[in-house]
Amino acid sequence: MCKEDLKVSRRRMNHPSTSSSTNLDQPSTSSSSPGHQPSTSVDSATVPDQLQPSTSSSGFATSTSNALPQMMDSVNQSFSSVLRIASFDIHPSAVYPIFIMGLLLHFFSVVSNLAILLLIATQRTLHKPMFYILFSLPLNDLIGITAMLPRVLVDIVRYTVYYPTCVFQAFLIHMFGGGTLFILAAMAFDRYVAICKPLRYHSIMTPLTVAGILALAWGLDFAIIFVLFLLQSRVRRCRNDIMTVYCSNVSLLNLSCGEDTTINNIYGLAITAFMHIITITIQLFSYIQILLTCFFNRQSDAKTKAVNTCSAQIIVFVIFEMVSLFILIAYRLPNVSTDARNACGMMIFLILPVVNPIIYGRKTKDIRVAFFQVFKRGFHKQNNVNILN
Repeated sequence: MCKEDLKVSRRRMNHPSTSSSTNLDQPSTSSSSPGHQPSTSVDSATVPDQLQPSTSSSGFATSTSNALPQMMDSVNQSFSSVLRIASFDIHPSAVYPIFIMGLLLHFFSVVSNLAILLLIATQRTLHKPMFYILFSLPLNDLIGITAMLPRVLVDIVRYTVYYPTCVFQAFLIHMFGGGTLFILAAMAFDRYVAICKPLRYHSIMTPLTVAGILALAWGLDFAIIFVLFLLQSRVRRCRNDIMTVYCSNVSLLNLSCGEDTTINNIYGLAITAFMHIITITIQLFSYIQILLTCFFNRQSDAKTKAVNTCSAQIIVFVIFEMVSLFILIAYRLPNVSTDARNACGMMIFLILPVVNPIIYGRKTKDIRVAFFQVFKRGFHKQNNVNILN
């Protein structure tokens, strides 16, 4: 019995089985002739899963058409939530002086806009439809300059930004631009009704009408920008560099993996044209009607009052359009440096929030009078406290 077992073991050593290995040249067979030379084979357990060809039910290797999506997924995984953002080319010795100047500018804008908001909210003489609508303008200015300036100042010292923070900044910046147009249009309509239809002003501009106008301005602005960023969120990202000093919809789209963004571009151009055409049409119609009313009105006092009530809105409207046109020209000229383009792009978010409180405080009599009354009351209260002490 032992001799027979020994013969069987020797026979197995002389003719190794190929059933446990996978032949890469031909299918493996369950038996081999004594003169058969075994071909080179590799154990399937030693081959990584990524290198093993998948086979269909018919036994043939499937196509590698999903290799490209796998490569794109691996590239998309390289996208980091920490982005590198461009900064101004500033000499190291000038970084902190510019940083402090920017903080002072932001502080002045915040304090002056908050002063307008508090005056409208606390002074009963300003509880009128015109000032309820005007209330939205300094609020929008605070959104614009707070979304823009602190982030840029931080990036002067630190050159990274988190992706969610970048998206939030871009959303607020676009909200500011659209909000400025819609609020100026609402204010122009209010002045049109007040000057061209003075006897019907209070019956037209009821609290419900004012609330509807404000809800339409803010709601339409929010809905348009929300859809813009909803379209932008579907794009996969592979890059980590923001090429401008602030985040915007365009700079976020430039992080994509080379995908087709035609829909995003068309929608962006469409909403830009829509907002400008609608709001500029309302403002031009209102101000032309106001000018015609003033021209045919023989009372000089009425003309002066009409011009004074509209002058602030007209000045702000002209500044906004001039700055927008200047930015478009700067980005179209090839010889303009990158720093100059970035500075021009920031102008619209810095100029209006800084000059608007000055313009409305100087040109609007009711605000000016209310401010001095509050100042005088505070001064007299302080004197009385000092006398009692």
